[in-house]
Amino acid sequence: MRMPLRLAPALVLAAPAAAQAPLPESTVPDRSTADPVLAALLAEALGKHPDIQRADAAVKMDHERIPQAGVLPDPTLSLGLQNDGFNGLMVGKMETSFYSVAFTQPLPWPGKRGLRKEAAAIGVDLSEATRSRVLLGLEADVRRGYAALLLVRGQQALLAQQAIFLEQAERLARTRYEVGQGSQGDLLRAQLELTRLKQSAWALEAEERTALAGLNRLRQRDPAEPIATTASLAELPEPALLAPEAIEARSPELAGARASVRQTEKLLDLAKLDRRPDFAVTAGIMPRGSLDPMWQVGVSISLPIYGRHKQQRAVAEHEHHRRGQGAEVDSVRTLLRQRTEERTIQIDTLRRTRDLYREGLLVQSEASFKAALAQYESGRAPFLGALEALNGWVGDQGAYLQTLAQLQAQHIALREAALGATPPITGGALASASLAGGAAAAPTASKSSAKVPGKAQDSGPAAMKM
Repeated sequence: MRMPLRLAPALVLAAPAAAQAPLPESTVPDRSTADPVLAALLAEALGKHPDIQRADAAVKMDHERIPQAGVLPDPTLSLGLQNDGFNGLMVGKMETSFYSVAFTQPLPWPGKRGLRKEAAAIGVDLSEATRSRVLLGLEADVRRGYAALLLVRGQQALLAQQAIFLEQAERLARTRYEVGQGSQGDLLRAQLELTRLKQSAWALEAEERTALAGLNRLRQRDPAEPIATTASLAELPEPALLAPEAIEARSPELAGARASVRQTEKLLDLAKLDRRPDFAVTAGIMPRGSLDPMWQVGVSISLPIYGRHKQQRAVAEHEHHRRGQGAEVDSVRTLLRQRTEERTIQIDTLRRTRDLYREGLLVQSEASFKAALAQYESGRAPFLGALEALNGWVGDQGAYLQTLAQLQAQHIALREAALGATPPITGGALASASLAGGAAAAPTASKSSAKVPGKAQDSGPAAMKM
């Protein structure tokens, strides 16, 4: 008795992502914010996060230091009494007995105050660079968390499709067994795989809750608060590539290193001026009671007589610091260019891998599954063959989702201008049948053991740095 093939129509409906045409390359920088959910998450996180508030406070604090650096040192008011003898107060009786009131104003060598003010102003640039890193890092964390949430939900949808297929396969195996055309082992094996799906479903549910908790932390919400998504990972627009010069312009570390060089140059100029003496002007009056008062005016000059061991050493110190800061700029620029080149290579490889899935692998995997199921239905192939084909289709779909996720990860790290390794975007593990009888295990989307095209590896042209 020939059994009807029920799985093929469901399979056609279950893989819409595989039939999608490749997304056109964007010419507008970072179109991913066109997703209203992502845009809302970014606005909320960037508006509320304590790290941004702390960075803003640091910038304002450094702004307050600028006028302080350019002000004259505080003057000194001196009060005194000079008296002849110890037998009584002789002010007004003796010419050399008097009260004294003196005012002293220190005056730095011309140019010192201006250099201190300029150095303080560059300190604002340093704090601005720190604030930019906080903003870029927070934005990247939100984007990575959102992509991870979409990845997990895509895996959940794929798992639901796999469950539908296995339930239909279980009904087919049951019917064949009841009419004497199949074995009890096929029926038990289908039931076993359905039970295994529950374990994977629970794991994916935990991954989803973890992703939600991470996103809610970034926007200062309750960890369990739900986030409704309207787009899939395949529908998330791919940002345009940035030129290396644009990435250097975005790098807070490079901007901070350059600002440090400028600040050190100002401090070096100030150290050279410290070899010049400072001045102090003093004016005072000395009342003498009934006698005519006296007054005084004076100028004092500091003597940098220890300049060989003090001021010259300070000049040498800042000279060494300037050379070190210049080397730091070169080091940061070189590392940033390396990371940019690495990520550009990764993006190119992942794009080609994504297109290969869309145009070939997913279509071929679907056709293989259909053919294997038709052969099992007609009795020309064992149940394990159909199970292996289903497992291969699920593995290819999961690997495709991982490729999309890692492509987003590389774009996010590129726009973040991060000097460190690219953080991966990970999801859960999909269930796959452990095939016996010499059948090869099909690829899975497990993040622990699967090696799928475009997923992070330690080496190779498609490797994503961990």
